[in-house]
Amino acid sequence: MKFLLVGSGAREHAIARNAAQYYHVYAAMSYKNPGIARVADYTVTDILDPVKVADYCDEVNPDIIFIGSEEALFHGVSDEIIKRGHLCIGAKKEAAEIERSKAFMRRLLEKNRIHGSLRFKTFKEVETALKYIEEYAGSIAIKPARQAGGKGVKVIADLQAYLKEEKKDAKKIHAAQIVKEHLSQDLEDQILIEERVEGVEYSLQCFTDGKHIVPLPLVQDHPHAFEEDIGPETGGMGSISGRGLLPFIQQGEYEKSLQIMEHSVQSIKEETGVDYVGVITGQFMLTDKWGPTIIEYYARLGDPEAVNVMCVLENFDEICEGYINGSLGTISARIRDVATVVKCISPKGYPNQRSLGQGKKIMIDTGGLDNLGAQVFFGSVYENGALYTGGSRAVEIYAEAGSILEAGKIAEKATQYVTSDWKLFHRHDIGSPELLDKRMRTAQLVRDVYQYRAAHNLIGKTIDWIPGIGKIET
Repeated sequence: MKFLLVGSGAREHAIARNAAQYYHVYAAMSYKNPGIARVADYTVTDILDPVKVADYCDEVNPDIIFIGSEEALFHGVSDEIIKRGHLCIGAKKEAAEIERSKAFMRRLLEKNRIHGSLRFKTFKEVETALKYIEEYAGSIAIKPARQAGGKGVKVIADLQAYLKEEKKDAKKIHAAQIVKEHLSQDLEDQILIEERVEGVEYSLQCFTDGKHIVPLPLVQDHPHAFEEDIGPETGGMGSISGRGLLPFIQQGEYEKSLQIMEHSVQSIKEETGVDYVGVITGQFMLTDKWGPTIIEYYARLGDPEAVNVMCVLENFDEICEGYINGSLGTISARIRDVATVVKCISPKGYPNQRSLGQGKKIMIDTGGLDNLGAQVFFGSVYENGALYTGGSRAVEIYAEAGSILEAGKIAEKATQYVTSDWKLFHRHDIGSPELLDKRMRTAQLVRDVYQYRAAHNLIGKTIDWIPGIGKIET
């Protein structure tokens, strides 16, 4: 059977490598990913152009088409492919709005009273957002209303009264930066302001045909550029997955997260009239307000989270063919019983000055990686006699073992086999005992509070004090 993949990054490299065990793989890429090129026939094209991608699908006539890239979904590539009579695992443009527009997502959750909704406001113009910030003294998260690859998010806590004006200025500056750097020509809403929540984050990735959901193991991404979760937000600097659950998430919390996703998929159908056929990923946070709380949705596998799951998924072929014959509801993901760690290696300059890290030669000692049992997945790398960086996350190192800590040690040791004539960096603390212990302590603190709230019928409620009025419960 023929399997055609749309996308160019490390996520797609992991998908292609798994699919190549069962299928003759083809790929439509925006640039030649050397890892994908080794396991697939390919074309380099504009993957955001529905006609060009669909023309390639017509030429290949594959049995299965899998869209990895979110931007391809946003541009209606899936719609054009389906219109031409092909099977496509990738949400239609209307359904993919759940990722493209954070405002659409928040309104959907609110309208359908989906567990884990947060208070929010959207703004079409920076001036009205600045006026709101001027009047609002609370702790908030300021985000681009459009998907921006995990970037552009600023969380500001108004806890110190003596810094009130400074923090107000910081909020206003960041709101203006969002419009300048992430201005969206295809959405009315430009800025999203949400109530600030704290806790531990985790991702739940699922295959769905709009009626049934096949969940994959929980993964935790690490979006901040530097150790101790500091620095600018990135597309993700690495990820961990345990044997079954993550060690800081309990079974009941996992089940509630899955219920939230099932409710959301059903609500997307009711809102748009379109069955959600593809992959949906819930980016969750365990918070003291709700317990499992949805932060955002992706209309595809995460990156780097896809590497964790695709390397342990043993029946990807059954799942793909479940879409073909309508049997997805009878299938469960079969997962190898290992813990996994992924570490992303990036050139200096990423994420805020990517041009600095472009075109730098990068060397990979595959023998050294093989001896450790580690694997490499290519991201923003191109091949021209040698390998060169594209300015974003260059490669993702994958390791597996009996525990996250063991896998973390292997992945960390494996990073020495990726070198360059330019400075490379990665997060040493991903998969470390110190960071894992911190996550577990944070999760338990949050759990104690939300379970108390649940026992006293306060789950999801916000209590404000308004001078002259008193206590207001929402």
